[in-house]
Amino acid sequence: MRLESGIIVTNEPQKTLESLLSLKTDELFTIIETQGKEFLIEHATKAIEKAFVATDVNNYIILIAPRFSDISQNRLLKIIEEPPKNKYFILITESKSSILPTIKSRLPITVLHDNKNREIFKLDIDNLNLAKVYKFVQENNRLSSIECRVLVEEIAKIAIKSERYNLDESLLRVFSNSIRALEVGSPTSFILNTVLIKLLAKKR
Repeated sequence: MRLESGIIVTNEPQKTLESLLSLKTDELFTIIETQGKEFLIEHATKAIEKAFVATDVNNYIILIAPRFSDISQNRLLKIIEEPPKNKYFILITESKSSILPTIKSRLPITVLHDNKNREIFKLDIDNLNLAKVYKFVQENNRLSSIECRVLVEEIAKIAIKSERYNLDESLLRVFSNSIRALEVGSPTSFILNTVLIKLLAKKR
């Protein structure tokens, strides 16, 4: 890991922040972290204000949130594209899909393969059955909505690669609807159970 502008996708934002802080020498760090699930317009406004404070040394403005709202990203776009002298932006998020293409095109993306990302490989997609579905849901019933979203996205990717399932339009709709349901607070155990049972029904 290096100190440079960019987007870091991770399920362990605090651990990632600690890794960045360990690289500190004479640089300044400005950390703006949300208390809720989204980085909002007020957070973006604060980040811009901090960016225009003159400094003689590099100032890394670290923005941390599970997701970044579209409006906050549009607010940040110009300053990310043309940052003031000695200012660098690092976005730490759990959801790569929430980052707008306009932001992605201006900042390099690093996806960290942390422990949460590896949990999906405990599920044997190719040989899925009801017993394995039940066990997996029980093991992951305490996940946050963001962590569950990562699992749902990974399940979809692995199912596609396996070629053992009939991934028709109705099943793909289950995946997309499940992600939307997580965003409005649906229980993660219910979502995982629904996705895996629907997937199992489409096994060839």
